[in-house]
Formats: sequence, C-alpha cells, structure tokens
Amino acid sequence: MAETQDVVELILQDHRRMEDLFRRMRSVEDDRAGALREFADLLVAHAQAEEAEVYPALKRYKNIDDEEVEHGEHEHDEGNEALLELLQVEEVGSDEWDSKLEELVEAVTHHADEEERTILNGARENVAMERREELGRAFRQERERQLKAGCGSVENVRKIVES
Repeated sequence: MAETQDVVELILQDHRRMEDLFRRMRSVEDDRAGALREFADLLVAHAQAEEAEVYPALKRYKNIDDEEVEHGEHEHDEGNEALLELLQVEEVGSDEWDSKLEELVEAVTHHADEEERTILNGARENVAMERREELGRAFRQERERQLKAGCGSVENVRKIVES
C-alpha cells in the first residue's frame, strides 16, 4: 500500500505516534528519555509544519472556522511551553518528571482531540483530495526539514517559547 499524501491522514498518523510515545514515556520499562527526545522532535516539527503549510491554506476555506485554526496555533504554544518544562526536568522518572509529563499529555491530547473534531473534519469535508495531497506533500517536506534541524532540542524549544 502506498504511503498517503493526504494532509488529514498525515496529521492523524502523527497524533497516533504521539500517543504511542506518551505510553513509552510513562512506562518504567522503556527508554523514557529516548521517547521524550523522539516526541520533542515530532511535536515541534509537526506544529511548525502545520503553522507554515497547513493552517494558512485552510483559513482560505469558508467552511473551516478561522477562529478554530487560530485557537490551534495558541494550543501549539501551550504544548511547546509544557514540552519545555518537561525537557528541563533533571531526573527522568522523578515526581517532577511525572507531573510535567501529565501536563504535557493533557495539553497535547486536548489540542489533538479538538483539532481532529474541528479543523481536520472540516478539511476532510470541504477540501478536495487533490488539494489535501498538495498540502500533505508540503506538510511532510516542512516536517522533515524541521526534524533534520534537530527542532526538538531544549535550546530550540526555548527559542520557540520565548518568541
């Protein structure tokens, strides 16, 4: 089966991967620090690609609520702030780690759920597949560029949060 180019499906795949990484970060039997590194890269690359390539394009569709798109950007900021707080915890598995992880899980899960119900359903219903595939290629390209740049480093997340 060919890999999808549909931006809606690509975003949903990232959301499911993030859920898997949350499970790994919660598991005492897993490489929690490694899961956090992978998660940090994915979250930042995903959000940056959405804001650069997907959200501006979706704002042009009359049946997709601009306020929901802007709210999604605000929730990216909240997710980045929660990510930075977890990245700055010294000891993986400490009470502070667990507390900051749950704050991150809550922020990202809330955003993903809301985005899936509003923005992505709107895109699925109102944007032609050909256009969704164009957006998917642009999303994937920007996400890969971000990943190659080490976008999830604590230094880069700090820059994003402070900007």
